[in-house]
Amino acid sequence: MCIRVFRSLLLAAGMLFLSTASFAQVGVSITIAPPELRAYEQPICPADGYIWTPGYWAYANDDYYWSPGLWVMAPEVGFLWTPGYWGWRDNGYFFNEGYWGTSVGFYGGINYGFGYFGRGYEGGRWEGGHFFYNTSLNRVSGAGFHNVYNTRVNVSSSSRVSYNGGRGGTSARATAGEQAAGQGRHVGPVAAQNEHVSAARNDPNQRSSASHGAATVGGTARSNTAVHPRDLPAIEHPAAPNTGNAKRDQTYQKQQNKLVTTQTQDRAKLQQRQEQEHQQLTRQNASQAKTQQVEQRHQQQTQQLQQKHTQQTQHMQQKAGGGGGGSHGGGRK
Repeated sequence: MCIRVFRSLLLAAGMLFLSTASFAQVGVSITIAPPELRAYEQPICPADGYIWTPGYWAYANDDYYWSPGLWVMAPEVGFLWTPGYWGWRDNGYFFNEGYWGTSVGFYGGINYGFGYFGRGYEGGRWEGGHFFYNTSLNRVSGAGFHNVYNTRVNVSSSSRVSYNGGRGGTSARATAGEQAAGQGRHVGPVAAQNEHVSAARNDPNQRSSASHGAATVGGTARSNTAVHPRDLPAIEHPAAPNTGNAKRDQTYQKQQNKLVTTQTQDRAKLQQRQEQEHQQLTRQNASQAKTQQVEQRHQQQTQQLQQKHTQQTQHMQQKAGGGGGGSHGGGRK
């Protein structure tokens, strides 16, 4: 794969980022087009106020890698996501970064699905300071979602082409409205998106070479970071030990069961506490900014709990491997 690195100053008004400021951009020109978009199942929206940002192919370490879709809190009320896209120019494919703004701009005519069908966004809309979900295109459920509607959208093409221009790419060109969106005030990906892309870049399973660029049918690996304990994968019950020492195996099995019970209780307690905070936000008719603050804190709490439980499980396994038969303290706080 031939790669050319260059530095250029973006002067064209239609390519300006962060309002009207221009800046130097380091770009990578790749002569091989990105693979077809993967087919996958959208995870359930974690909470009211999150907006879906679709999965796409990114590039690093001489290979494309898949960055799965992610539910994200918009950085400002009224902001929508314009996905990034690969485009052909100057004898190579360049990536155009996605951004948040008050309207959806040009994203190459790429059909990313879930409301991003090449033009605009059909998955939801802002009304009165709240985001409303089109349930025909988004997986939302639970009593916390009151802002919903259902509008079917006829999609003319099911193409999974992931780039614009060049051989085999889409032929879409930006409309006047899409150009205006690109010239208006907007901001780049938020921290959660950058962290998500970084995790995908470091995951060997997401590399194109690992799957030969093939689209995955029936879903992909988990495509969003858990925000609440209910979003975490089920706690696995370890297989019954069989060391040949029946007494030690029985003791270890009891310790395993105790740890799983304690971890389940930990999750339930944190989930209950977070739901109470959700109810309080609803009663207060909290602003989008306040809701986002709380959700970010919930995500941090959930990740810390998951890390704690992972360490406990690993410690238990190490004790088993070392033949330890003592009692384990479980997941008590």
